[in-house]
Amino acid sequence: MIVRGKAYTFGDNINTDFIISGRYKFSITDLNELAKHIMEDIAPGFYDRLDHGNSIIVAGENFGMGSSREQAPLALKAAGINAVVAKSFARIFFRNAFNIGLPLVEVDTTGIEEGDQLEIDLDKGELKNLNKGWTRKISPLPKVMQKILQEGGMIEYFGKYKTLSVVD
Repeated sequence: MIVRGKAYTFGDNINTDFIISGRYKFSITDLNELAKHIMEDIAPGFYDRLDHGNSIIVAGENFGMGSSREQAPLALKAAGINAVVAKSFARIFFRNAFNIGLPLVEVDTTGIEEGDQLEIDLDKGELKNLNKGWTRKISPLPKVMQKILQEGGMIEYFGKYKTLSVVD
């Protein structure tokens, strides 16, 4: 599975309230509307600058820390974020993202700059920075996790296969 996109960079400790503010938790239930507010408290106008469907968020340590708010990865996916690449992720955010079909990659993000074009090969376990011409190894995702992502998340996967084994 290959994921491509333009890098949008953030630092360390991006919490779920930065991703989507808690003030929208009950007032906006439409995911497409919620997506318009991602990162607005730390990057005003971020949604409007996105290349929707061709975007990868790049961050430092502990991305998605804080609450277990499921709206955070849902809003990112609804905004057209193809993946999140970070040095590390909060575990609950990590699980929530894969459950809804949003790929996450843990790798050293040093040297990735805003606007760089990235390519992630989840089969080979590689992250390529196409602008700078370098490749970094990442841990390849198990086939079952790739299949969950390809189906759009855990609910879709179980609906189709009703098992956690790899189905070719």
